[in-house]
Amino acid sequence: REPVTAVVALGANLGDRHATITAAAERIARLPLVTDVRLSPLHETVALRVDGPDPDAPGYVNAVALVTTRLAPEILLGMLHAIEDENGRERHERWGDRTLDLDLIAYGDEVSDDPRIVLPHPRAFERLFVLDPWLDIDPDAELAGHGRIADLAAALRAQGE
Repeated sequence: REPVTAVVALGANLGDRHATITAAAERIARLPLVTDVRLSPLHETVALRVDGPDPDAPGYVNAVALVTTRLAPEILLGMLHAIEDENGRERHERWGDRTLDLDLIAYGDEVSDDPRIVLPHPRAFERLFVLDPWLDIDPDAELAGHGRIADLAAALRAQGE
């Protein structure tokens, strides 16, 4: 398998958020068949709940990592879930607080609607906490099926997101 650049979103709103994100990126870099990990600057964001932003909840630190890998996307996703588990991730409620959240946003230009691995991530195009750090690290990035990240972020800002 040829190396592919995967886009991984990292988020944490419990514990030492900055240290957790940095350590998670270092842990991803140690995975087999991963040759490079470039981490974006860290962004502070308001927690998002099912019914919208929640300024009373602990704030998030978000980042995006560009991961050069020869791992198949399903294997990479499984390893990301294992790293979440290593960091005490508990899945009690959807959109709940978390020590670490790792999402596979894109895997090269691959498009998949397989329920086990949807690519690109189905909500990435509408989340500034993914788009902004991604732009920091790759200003020319595109999301398969949605276009340029810069245009997607600008559209969200115009809507007042």
